[in-house]
Amino acid sequence: MTKVRVHELAKVLDTNSKELIALLGEYGYVIKNHMSILEDDQLDIIFEVFTQRYDKAVEIPNFGKVQAPAQEEAPKKKASGNKEKKAAEQAEKNKEVQEPAEEQAPISDEPIKRKVRHVDTRQTVVDINKLDTEKLEELVPTNVSHDGVNKQKLKKGANRHRDNNVQATKVKPQPAKEQKVKQEKKKVLIPNEISVGEFASRMGVSPTEVIKKLMALGIMAAISQTIEFDVASLIAEDMGAEVEHEIILTDEEILFGDEEDKPEDLETRSPVVVVMGHVDHGKTSLLDAIRSTNVTSTEAGGITQHIGAHRVRIHDKKITFLDTPGHEAFTAMRARGAMATDIAILVVAADDGVMPQTIEAINHAKAAEVSIIVAINKIDKEGANPDRIKQDLMEHGLVPEEWGGDTICVEVSAKQKLNIEGLLEMVLLVAEMRELKANPNRMARGIVIESRLDKGRGPVATVLVQNGTLKVGDIVIAGTAIGHVRAMLDDKGKKIKKAGPSVPVEITGLSETPDGGDQFYVIDDERRGKNVVEQRKHQQKEERIKATTAVTLDDLFDRIKEGQMKDLNIIVKADVQGSVEAVRQSLEKLSNDEVRVKVIHGGVGAIRESDVMLAFASNAIIVGFNVRPDAGAASSAERQGVDIRTYRVIYTAIEEIEAAMKGMLEPTYKEEVTGHAEIRQTFRVSGVGTIAGCYVQDGSISRNTQVRIVRDGIVVHEGKLASLKRFKDDVKEVNSGYECGLGIENYNDIKEGDIVEGFKMVEVAK
Repeated sequence: MTKVRVHELAKVLDTNSKELIALLGEYGYVIKNHMSILEDDQLDIIFEVFTQRYDKAVEIPNFGKVQAPAQEEAPKKKASGNKEKKAAEQAEKNKEVQEPAEEQAPISDEPIKRKVRHVDTRQTVVDINKLDTEKLEELVPTNVSHDGVNKQKLKKGANRHRDNNVQATKVKPQPAKEQKVKQEKKKVLIPNEISVGEFASRMGVSPTEVIKKLMALGIMAAISQTIEFDVASLIAEDMGAEVEHEIILTDEEILFGDEEDKPEDLETRSPVVVVMGHVDHGKTSLLDAIRSTNVTSTEAGGITQHIGAHRVRIHDKKITFLDTPGHEAFTAMRARGAMATDIAILVVAADDGVMPQTIEAINHAKAAEVSIIVAINKIDKEGANPDRIKQDLMEHGLVPEEWGGDTICVEVSAKQKLNIEGLLEMVLLVAEMRELKANPNRMARGIVIESRLDKGRGPVATVLVQNGTLKVGDIVIAGTAIGHVRAMLDDKGKKIKKAGPSVPVEITGLSETPDGGDQFYVIDDERRGKNVVEQRKHQQKEERIKATTAVTLDDLFDRIKEGQMKDLNIIVKADVQGSVEAVRQSLEKLSNDEVRVKVIHGGVGAIRESDVMLAFASNAIIVGFNVRPDAGAASSAERQGVDIRTYRVIYTAIEEIEAAMKGMLEPTYKEEVTGHAEIRQTFRVSGVGTIAGCYVQDGSISRNTQVRIVRDGIVVHEGKLASLKRFKDDVKEVNSGYECGLGIENYNDIKEGDIVEGFKMVEVAK
């Protein structure tokens, strides 16, 4: 007989794998998952149950027809089942009728026990009126004055020291008048903490009186200091007031207080899938193949790529794919606590194997607790070896199902579009087993996938709805952005009015662009929402101010030693992109147990003022490779204490930062810029070379200084002056505001507009 898996039989019987697994569980069979192979006796049980259910023969591929048992047996079983059911219901009803009598009969003092069990007897919620009028008169002898009763009660509640000098004045009891006064007791709301002045105001007494009471308790507090609820409630009761606990909620708690959905409100939602893997293993090709098989030619490309997410349909079910998968974006979202995806498709090339980025992707997916499906791509290529891939995956904890594990491996070819549908079916199968559900009938919340600033439409955000339904006109808050949803586009670029769970949409109408990974919420109170946004902005500003202590390489080791620094943030600027990446990788490899080197930004071109601002805000050092800071950046860095280090050789940069990290930085010389001159005209002189006619902009240019030629912020040459003249005379120095002619040793490629920067190396005292 052919081997049959659970999910294959479930498909034939028009049911789901979970039902079959549960059915066999009732008969004592433990089925591991939907890919398990069914034994003959297990098949017999399933066939018998389903043929009885449908009361007819069932056509099973590879098994032929399975006939139902005799027609007489089924009705009997059904009838007897109904009788048993009715008998059980009747017994249950009888039990319900008898139970109250049984509970009450045995113990005579049961009502008292129940009362004690249900009443909250904390001091702050005791009904003092009821206690005083009904209980005290019964319990306290008539010869005891009411003042004495009060004194006893206060002593018990507050653990006051006995004052032997004060005698209680005996007053004849006046029950009727006392009761009337007590009914008019003042009610006071007290939060967890309250200032002495505010408490006095709520009590309607002077702050001095409250301070006296606190002193009696041994607490010294000024009018502006806060006291806790227990202390305040004690004093309030002593002053004859009733206390109620005031719970103060923040605006965020009021707006985003997320109540749990009832099970009956939940509905099945589409799975959200991210595609991960090593570079050139076919992630993009696979997404294109999935998209092209599920969208029409008019919808392919364009806005679909541009929105960052798309949906595909298979067997009347939909799957949402995120187009911005890279593990860095995935990590950024996870770092903000946003679990955006349910399933990760790990793409591995059959001819290449498991690579470093593949391992990173596996670790990120495991950390995010998402299901992993391995797509072994490029099976059509020569040298493809899927078994070797599976062997490699086992070393990283992913055991294929056919080898006894629980990781689904699907062999596909994105280029030839082979087995793409099989891959999507596996996605649906995993989604079915995970029972993904959400409540569409509530205010929406979800996650921002990406955002950008559009010239025509303003801030545009791509969001994924995770729960509820997002509608046009809703007030949305995401990070420090707030606004009404003006328009919504789906992944096909069509305008829509609403979007339910697992639906990605592009929205406009926000006040600014939120960050990718920010949670978004639909709110019903715009004024309160604006307060939340202002609070968040204020908090961000305070965090930036806290991190304004500038870092320099010279004091780096001391800061590490004191435990003040764990991360060394670096901004890299270079003349070409290749250099940026080379410097970035080289510096990040310097990380050790005590300090982690993080390149927070890398770019091409001169060091600008914006780079200095970023370094100031993030406590970073700027490393320039073959570039110079412009005038604004240099002055801003000096003013804010930002350390800018420029290098011509990458190894010098590495050695210097490594030395700083190890506390061995011993700077002997420091570069000092002496002046700048702009080349305004060039002259070709035979036998001499190219001479530059210059205007000194600032500082001075000296004959014996070193110079560098800076073109558009990039250093093109570094060397020495061959000559320096004023008119026809050789001079030693030319100051700012004067013109001069100069030549550079062994270099003639100078152009109008170039800047000649003079500098000298000055010895620094150790």
